[in-house]
Amino acid sequence: MHIVYLTNEYPYKDLAHGGIGTFVQNLARNLVKKDINVSVIGITNSNKNVGTVLDEGVKIYRIKQSTAKFGKFIFNSLRIQKKIKEINKIHAVDIVEGSELSFAFLPKKTSYKKVIRMHGGHHFFAITLNKKTAFWRAFQEKQSFRKADALIAVSNYVGETTKQLLNFKLSYKTIYNFIDFTKFKETTKIEQESNAIVFVGTICEKKGVKQLVEAFSIIKNKIPNATLHLVGRDWSSSNIKSYINYIKTIIPVEDTKAIKFYGAVPYHKMPTILAKAQVCVYPSHMESFGLTVVEAMAMEKPIVFSSIPPFKEIILDKVSGLECNPYNPNDIAEKIILLLEDKKNAFQLGINAGESVLEQFEIITLVGKNIQFYRSIL
Repeated sequence: MHIVYLTNEYPYKDLAHGGIGTFVQNLARNLVKKDINVSVIGITNSNKNVGTVLDEGVKIYRIKQSTAKFGKFIFNSLRIQKKIKEINKIHAVDIVEGSELSFAFLPKKTSYKKVIRMHGGHHFFAITLNKKTAFWRAFQEKQSFRKADALIAVSNYVGETTKQLLNFKLSYKTIYNFIDFTKFKETTKIEQESNAIVFVGTICEKKGVKQLVEAFSIIKNKIPNATLHLVGRDWSSSNIKSYINYIKTIIPVEDTKAIKFYGAVPYHKMPTILAKAQVCVYPSHMESFGLTVVEAMAMEKPIVFSSIPPFKEIILDKVSGLECNPYNPNDIAEKIILLLEDKKNAFQLGINAGESVLEQFEIITLVGKNIQFYRSIL
C-alpha cells in the first residue's frame, strides 16, 4: 500500500509546528514501521525548503508556492496534482489523504482513493463560532467533499456537525488522533512549579485566551504568586496584526510580570514545559478534537477544559478534569483555583486522566484502526 498525505504542516526538523503536522508525522512514521509506503506533499513559501527529504522512512516532497496574484489556491492544487502523478509513476499511489479543502481542484475520477480527514473545516469553525462562511472557501470545501471517496472524522462531533452543515449524505469513520506517549512519560521526574498555570495552543480568539487572561486577574487576587504560561504561535487577521500584542494591551500592569508568552515552541520541548505545570487549562470556544489536552492528560496533569462537545469525548468532568464555561472568566478562575488549592483532588484527577488517555488513545490500536480503514476502501 502507498499512501500520500497532503499537508503544509508536516514538521521541519527542530522547528515549531502545529497539532495536525504532529499527528500526520506520528501516523506516517508508524505506518512505515508496518511496511506501508508513505509520501507527504506540502506547499512551502521558502526556496530553501523546496525539495525532497526523508524522515524515518517517510518521503516528504515540498513544492514552491505559486506566485500568482489571483487563484493561488488553484495553481497550488495543480502543482500538487502534478507531483502526485510523478510519485505515482515511481510507486503506484493507492490513497491520497488531505483536509477538508484538499480536493477542490483535483479530478473527481482518479486511479487512487481520495480521503478527507475532518480536522474541522471552514463550515465547521465558521458556523460553530457564530460567524458567516466565506463564499469562495465554502464553495471549495463543498467541491472537495463531492470528490472525496471516503471520510475520517477526528471526533464524533466534527463528523456529525460537518455532515449537517454541508447537508450532504456523508458516511464517515471516527478515528481519534493520537500522540507518542513515550515522549511525554520521559519527563515525569521534572518538578512542577508552584501555582504555575499552562496553556498550549495558538494564541487566538477561538482558543479562549482573552477569557483566560481575564480569569488570571481573578486568580491573582486569591493566589498572588500564581503564574500564567501561554505557549503557542501568534495569530493574525485582517483586523488584528498580532493577537499576542492585543492580549498584552488588556493585561493589568500588576499582572504583566506573572504572564509569560513563549511563542511557537519545537515539539520536543513541549513535555518539559508541561511538566512544570501545576494546572493545565484549555478554554477553547471550539475545537475539532483536542490533541493538546491528550498531551497534558498523558503527563497526568490536572486539567480545566471548556464545555465543548469534542473535549467531552476525551475527558470527563470531575473524573479526569474540571469543566468550565469558556466564555466566563469567573468560572474559569474558580475551576483553576480549586485545582491549585485542593492538591489531593488535583492529583487524583491527574492520575485518572493518565489512565483514561492510555485506554482511549493507545497508539498501536489507533494505528491499526487507520490501516484497517485504508484497506477497507481499496
